[in-house]
Amino acid sequence: MLQRLWTRGAIYLLLLAFAAFYLMPFYVMIITGLKPYADVNVTRMWELPRGLYFEGALEAWTRVSPNFWNSVVITVPAALISSFIGSINGYVFAKWRFRGADTLFILFLVGMFLPYQGILIPLVLLLQRVGLYGTMTGLIMVHCIFGIPITALLFRGYYAGIPNELLDAAKIDGCGFFGIFRWILLPISMPAFAVVLLWQFTSIWNDYLISLVVLSSPRLAPINVAVQNIAGSWSVEWNVQMSAALIAALPTIVVYLLLGRLFMRGLLAGALKG
Repeated sequence: MLQRLWTRGAIYLLLLAFAAFYLMPFYVMIITGLKPYADVNVTRMWELPRGLYFEGALEAWTRVSPNFWNSVVITVPAALISSFIGSINGYVFAKWRFRGADTLFILFLVGMFLPYQGILIPLVLLLQRVGLYGTMTGLIMVHCIFGIPITALLFRGYYAGIPNELLDAAKIDGCGFFGIFRWILLPISMPAFAVVLLWQFTSIWNDYLISLVVLSSPRLAPINVAVQNIAGSWSVEWNVQMSAALIAALPTIVVYLLLGRLFMRGLLAGALKG
């Protein structure tokens, strides 16, 4: 009994040590953001601030608040649309078998492994051709398309675990392709939607490269581009920079804290199987 307690205590201590190591950057980010610029020093970056100074945070919010709302406008519809498209694709690949389905699904998955750097030039040329380059609509469309492979994979794994007899009964009752999806699969897909929406929200919100290339105007740029633009050519206001980085990170942190249990429930329900 005593040995078991010692073993469990050692495991908890090890986990706490790993957690502290992982959270150290956040600690430095927070305390640096609460210091005045004159107190920011590399040799004293671990020291707590002598007081609570919110000038850096207020200045950071003033600079990035328009871009924060740009990120909201881009991320929310892109995550919702890509998740819905992924649910339809997953439904087709899991329950509507046809010749070449497995080959086509593999081709879908190839999109997950294409490096963004390799398709930037054709992406820009295509958006220019259709008149969507430099617009939020174009960026939302890009994120929806780039999200198709991973969302289809996640939903296919989830729908593969649903008994075919349930769909056969719906067909007998007169449901067609969309009827089965609307009345049978969609109501029981909330765990899968939770996983996919959280995944897509995080990926799109944290995007930097695609947003930088597609949106040529700093006025339309999302928050990650704005945070990078705060850094000056000759000097960096580290308290403002750290506060801006924390503002950019807060939405994803809050979303995972609020919906983390639902996320785990979706994973355990089979959203990553298949």
